[in-house]
Amino acid sequence: FPLHSALSFHCIIHQENLCKSSLKLKHVMDPVVRAVNSIRARGLNHRQFRSFLEDNEADFTDVLYHTNVRWLSMGKVLKRVWDLKAEIVMFFTMKEISCDFSKEMESDEWVCDFAFAVDIMQKLNELNTKLQGKGLFAHELYLEVKVFQSKLKLLAKQLNEQNIVHFPLLKTRAVTQALSDKYCSQLMALKEEFIRRFADFKAIEGQFDLLSSPFTCDIETATEELQMELIDLQADNSLKRMFESKTLVEFYASLYSEKFQNLKKFARKMFVLFASTYICEQTFSIMKVNKSKNRSLLTDSNLQSVLRISTTNLTPDFNKLVKDCSQMHHSH
Repeated sequence: FPLHSALSFHCIIHQENLCKSSLKLKHVMDPVVRAVNSIRARGLNHRQFRSFLEDNEADFTDVLYHTNVRWLSMGKVLKRVWDLKAEIVMFFTMKEISCDFSKEMESDEWVCDFAFAVDIMQKLNELNTKLQGKGLFAHELYLEVKVFQSKLKLLAKQLNEQNIVHFPLLKTRAVTQALSDKYCSQLMALKEEFIRRFADFKAIEGQFDLLSSPFTCDIETATEELQMELIDLQADNSLKRMFESKTLVEFYASLYSEKFQNLKKFARKMFVLFASTYICEQTFSIMKVNKSKNRSLLTDSNLQSVLRISTTNLTPDFNKLVKDCSQMHHSH
């Protein structure tokens, strides 16, 4: 793309979260969520359930709430309910609570669907966590998405052959060929949804490759503004050694502006596409700690200063700051 053109993308984590809808897990999620709500929505039931788990020395002491706003909650809720499924059924029976979860647990096919849902949501949560990493750029995020698509392709192929080795919970069940075919179709649908939703990133995949691997990229496929500079770059062995020893940002920042003006401009444009989720989560966590009932006199101005200092990557030179303040004090 031309160096002066603008780039626009949908939030990559929202895209990943929307891809989950292609799995069609509603028939699993609804009974699970209703079971959790039956326990947690009523204080007495909730207290009695926790006491019941303690008495039975269960591995966990509670179930988790599910919320559509929190992206990771679905997988965590499914996993916790799976781990406590026997205790939940026993508790409902003991309390004579009518819930479709207990009825569904009597169906081998539904339990297999439940196991598949837990396994695939665990894999999606792993991807989601990687996409929320610190200091990541768009080309690194898209690489994680591509890797996940390759994994989905392999998993679908293996499921078609009734190989469920990569599904820890599902492989504990008796999975028929019909179920394997159904799960294979769901994974292929998920993969196609990823391809569709990340088509805008796919369109500039060549630019991502150029940014991350300037010494091995195909010069002829690069834009005309960069071709001559890329030839100079790839011919310089000292720059190759520098590329191997520095981070990507440091490498492009160290290039001579006179010789690699367009390449540096291209890099700046690409580095603007960075992941902000980690910074946002870090900021909210720091705000939650600082703006509490114990610090009610904290002003917005002071809070802004605290947030800026706490989230910056710059390390202040405190010795110099103290020295400068000391000099100002003496002169006064």
